[in-house]
Amino acid sequence: MERTLTITLRPNGWSALREAAQAGFASNRYAGEYLNFETAAQFFGRLTERRWEIVRALQGAGSLSVREVARRVHRDVKRVHEDLQTLLELGLIETSEGGGVECPYADIHVDMHLGRAEAA
Repeated sequence: MERTLTITLRPNGWSALREAAQAGFASNRYAGEYLNFETAAQFFGRLTERRWEIVRALQGAGSLSVREVARRVHRDVKRVHEDLQTLLELGLIETSEGGGVECPYADIHVDMHLGRAEAA
């Protein structure tokens, strides 16, 4: 089974999780996994362009060492290691049995809506 991840940006993240759980239970099959950010600042602060580059390098690549990830993205090992720690905390990547890291998701979808600002 290929795993999927949907990243949402909703002020009330619990409602997104509740909707996803209800959809999964109703269909009685795997409905994917969810990660929610409550603000755009949280999303863009944690998922920087360089971190996305790491995720892309890991998708479908299997387990890689930190050094190999750094080589593939043409960056310093120390900085890549720091970014990997953030990605691990968020659940976008996982550690493998051999001590490497991997991205378990075949598909990552970002669901973000931008509405008109409320008058103050």
